[in-house]
This record gives sequence, structure tokens and C-alpha cells, in this order.
Amino acid sequence: MGILNGLKVLDFTTLLPGPFATMMLADMGAEVIKVESPDRVDLAKHLPPMDGGVSALFGQLQRSKRSLALDLKQSESREIIYQLIQEYDIVVEQFRPGVMDKLGIGYEKLKEVNPRMIYCSITGYGQTGPLRNRAGHDNNYLAIAGAASYSSRKNEAPVPAGIQVADLAGGSLPSVIGILSAVYHREKTGEGQYIDISMTDAVFSLNAMYGTGYLAGGREPEPESELLNGGSFYDYYETLDHRYLSVGSLEPQFQARLCQLIGDPNLVKLSSSQKLEEQQEFKRILTEAIKQKSFEEWLTIIGDDFDGCVEPVLKFSEAVNHPQIQGRNMVVSVPKPKGGTQKQIALPIKFSTQPPEYRFTGVPTGTHTGEILTEIGLDSQAIEVLADKGVFGKQLKSKGDLRV
Repeated sequence: MGILNGLKVLDFTTLLPGPFATMMLADMGAEVIKVESPDRVDLAKHLPPMDGGVSALFGQLQRSKRSLALDLKQSESREIIYQLIQEYDIVVEQFRPGVMDKLGIGYEKLKEVNPRMIYCSITGYGQTGPLRNRAGHDNNYLAIAGAASYSSRKNEAPVPAGIQVADLAGGSLPSVIGILSAVYHREKTGEGQYIDISMTDAVFSLNAMYGTGYLAGGREPEPESELLNGGSFYDYYETLDHRYLSVGSLEPQFQARLCQLIGDPNLVKLSSSQKLEEQQEFKRILTEAIKQKSFEEWLTIIGDDFDGCVEPVLKFSEAVNHPQIQGRNMVVSVPKPKGGTQKQIALPIKFSTQPPEYRFTGVPTGTHTGEILTEIGLDSQAIEVLADKGVFGKQLKSKGDLRV
């Protein structure tokens, strides 16, 4: 059993932040029911490649979660949620502020049913503030939080990140931390909790390195002017064949090894200079030195033993097969409901006694509807009546579809 065995979660989220958070909870052993609108479009379901009607992304984000199809606008759906919340007492939702209240399943209403409930709302801008009702995406939150303004080269546009920083580091991870903190609080006091996660808040807090300098001394962080954004030789360098190496050799012992690597140990004094013009001169020398050899030549030179904070910039296909990723078991084979397995990215948290559980890949909407409703006491006739009313959507009409 996973380390979170016994936690029961109702997941009302779509897209990336909420589903990634509840995937982590499921990986750690929580029982998660994905409550899905049968008619709402979730972009994550349709991004290629597809496998058996489920996208690879959706198959990972929804792994180990049972799927319950409900039209939340119908009163019968609300009654089902009221029954479930007596046992599934952690709620994660990602609608705009007020939507869950209008549906009759907001925090205050569900709290009446189960005062021990923990309810986490993930939004772009939070439940308060002038932008609380505004739509947004990852790059919008990075922009508002000030982070995008100095994530670029000088006199160039901010760079769209290859990973979703605001969605995952700003939405998913704080949500998991908040939920587990609230569970700990509940174990001590018996009290439930409402958690308001703003992705913009969380990204704003990630300005830890340079935002503190502005708040304390009024120093505005600028593009390619700070220690870790290209203002020093901490950067990416092109090889002869247009691949790249990452260089992060900031500490004196690593600077010495870096200078030996490029063939001139005497450059250590220049590399350690605090003068901007000398830093830029060392950076120019380093740029030229790395450009003299191909990517494969540098891989051979660096080898497995170089301990100086220089690493190749790998394509994802190369990263998957890197000995470090392989050695840490970061790619796992997850069972598919109809047989076979699907390779997916593993949970990055390693427990000494209770490893993650990867029970099955994500399933089509409503796959477990009949099974879940039976567990809360509805018989087959009652379920058929609800199906005829369209409570589960147009696709789940027959007894066979509902697996009663």
C-alpha cells in the first residue's frame, strides 16, 4: 500500500495543474475519483499521440484514478457528490471563483455535509484580488509575477519555457503541499480546511533569488544581468555542431576544473572576477573554446568522472535513456486497463518503505461510474434511471456502459 493509503480524493480538475497534483496523490496511494463532465472539453484528452481513445498525456495525468461521469448542472449529480463527500473528504477543483458554489458543491455547502473536509481550489489569480475572475495561462502568470521580465537575453523578448513552470511549480506542487499540511492539521485537531492556491502567488514567490534584492534595496532584476540568468558565465554554450553544453561552475573548485577542461588553468583569476567586463571576457573565451569541438567530443572529454558542473543539453529522447534517469527508475511501465503497459514518467519522490503505486493508466470518461455508484448504495435500477435522465451524459446510457 502507498504511503497515503486511506486518503480519499474527489478531483474536479482539468488540463494540467490539478490533474498533475492529484496524480501525485494517487501515485502515493491516495484513492482518487476523477469527477468528469461528460460534455466538457479537456484539451489534455486530445493532444496526440492517442492510444485506445486516450491521449498519452491524459493517460499519465489520470493514472490510478477512477472516472465518474456526472453532469454537475443536474440536481441528481449534486446528491451523488453529497453522498461521496462523507467518505471522499478531500476535494480538488480548478474552476473560476464561484463556479462550484453555483453548482451547489462549493466549500461552505460541502462543509455542512462533512466538517472534516479539506477543499483545495486552484486558480490562476486566487479567490480574491482584482484579477480573480480573469482567464489565464502559464505565461500570463509568469508575466504578472514579474518572472518573465528578466528571463530573456538583453533587448530580446522573454523566452517561452519548455516546461509549464506556473502550472506545475506554481499550481500542482503547492496544492499537494497544502493538502498534506491540512491533513496533518486535521489529524491533530479534527478540523477541515479551505485552501486557496493562486498560481500567480506561487510564481511570485519563486522570485526568491532576485525579488528579495528589489524589496530590500530597490535593485530591479534585469535580463542577462544576474548571476543565474546569463549575467555571469553560468549559461548555455554552443558546440561546433550546434548542440549545447550547460555550464554552472560557480564555486572556486569548479571554476578551476572548468578552466582545466578548456585547456587554460590560468583563467581561474578571470573566471572569479567580480568585475562585469572581466566576467564577460571570460564568457567570450569560454564561448570560443566550447565551439571548437563537437557535442560528441565534449561528451567524451567530460565522461562520467568530470565533477565541475558541466553537462550536455539533452533532447528528451536522450534524457529518457540517460544512465542517471534510468538508474533512478524515472520511466515506469504502467498497466493499461485492457492489457499491456504504457511507459510514463514516474513520481520523483523516493520513499524507503512504501514505493509509489502505478495501478493503471488514465481511462475514458465515466469508465468507473457504475462501480462507484454501486459502492455508495445505488442499485442497478436507480442507476439506469439516472442514466436515462442524462446525469452521466449521452455516452453512458446502457447498463453495459456503466459496468453495474
